[in-house]
Amino acid sequence: MELKSIKDRIPRELYGILEKEITKLRPAQEKSVKKGLLEGKSLLVCTPTASGKTLIAELAAMKSVIEGKGKAVYIVPLKALASEKYRDFKRKYGDIAKIALSIGDIDSADPFLADYDLIVTTSEKLDSLTRHHAPWLAGIATVVVDEIHLLNDTERGPTLEILLTILKKILKNVQIIGLSATIGNAEELAEWLHADLIADEWRPVKLHKGIYLDGKIEFY
Repeated sequence: MELKSIKDRIPRELYGILEKEITKLRPAQEKSVKKGLLEGKSLLVCTPTASGKTLIAELAAMKSVIEGKGKAVYIVPLKALASEKYRDFKRKYGDIAKIALSIGDIDSADPFLADYDLIVTTSEKLDSLTRHHAPWLAGIATVVVDEIHLLNDTERGPTLEILLTILKKILKNVQIIGLSATIGNAEELAEWLHADLIADEWRPVKLHKGIYLDGKIEFY
């Protein structure tokens, strides 16, 4: 699918940024568009690393922000990853949206976030913000959960599960975009999220599997 084929379906400012970097959508991106990504549908995207999952999230988040539907929150598992995503989004979209990073004191309600459009944070921090009843939470329209397979993690999983349960309850029409390279129970998770499953095996570089023994690799 050519990027220009969705030109009339995304904000002009967003298209202007994307056309400088890409001309064609990757398979998972095309599937997501056909499943209602641009119409606010929730999706669980399970595709290999470097297959284009982040752009799927960006399309949903930035379309929501620019069209005035509400804020977007991008949840990642680690502070370092949050800082990296913040820098990337700030560089790419800083001229058309207000981007914030919230990974600090979990005892703070961070009221300044009310003035921002796209907020990058961790599940622990966002969980704290819900417990502080931050008023701006009601203005969230899109929630992106990177590495959503960590729901099965014994340490981070419970916090993320409770957080998503709370968000689904207080945000009746929220669009949830879950991203992961590997999920064992993808169908069950998609059903719990009330999301459509996007599964695809395409990757930019073909993956070869083999067995290494005595200095030799036998591929199969």
